[in-house]
Amino acid sequence: MAANFSLVSIFKPNVNLNWVAQTTLAIVRVTVGIMMVHNGFDKLANIDSFAQAYVAYLGLPFPVFLSYIAAYTELIGAPLVAFGLLTRPAALGLFSTMAVAMYHHVKVAGLSLPYLELSAIYAAIFLFFAVNGAGLFSVDGLITYWLNKNALSHQAKQVMKLEKSLAATPADKATVNS
Repeated sequence: MAANFSLVSIFKPNVNLNWVAQTTLAIVRVTVGIMMVHNGFDKLANIDSFAQAYVAYLGLPFPVFLSYIAAYTELIGAPLVAFGLLTRPAALGLFSTMAVAMYHHVKVAGLSLPYLELSAIYAAIFLFFAVNGAGLFSVDGLITYWLNKNALSHQAKQVMKLEKSLAATPADKATVNS
């Protein structure tokens, strides 16, 4: 029972019961996850060059090893965020890589907003998902529902079952909200 509770707490998203908000979160999560994957491929295409130009420049130890860590965090973490599976740890890893990227940009160009812009936007989005989880329309939401049928409210379950929620009459919706 305790193990089940801890698993539920890892997967359970913070829930806003508005299906429009949940749909928007899913769209942002999928878009950012898909867009981030290419960064990992770019790093792996020439790992030694990346390690010298970015990681060694910052004075971090083991630049090639840390470059592989960053590349595989992006290659594995971004699809996990897109699917909404293990979203919090994946987003935390991606936030960490973006924080290092922001540090690199500041060290190279100071507080030049055009240079810092993309990594700051990615960092903010990944921090949001690390704190809030993937939302109801995600694999994490399904796992939460599967692990503990009582972990989500009746209303959250209705939002997950979008077609029932949309097909409900106004009287049914009033009953659900009470």
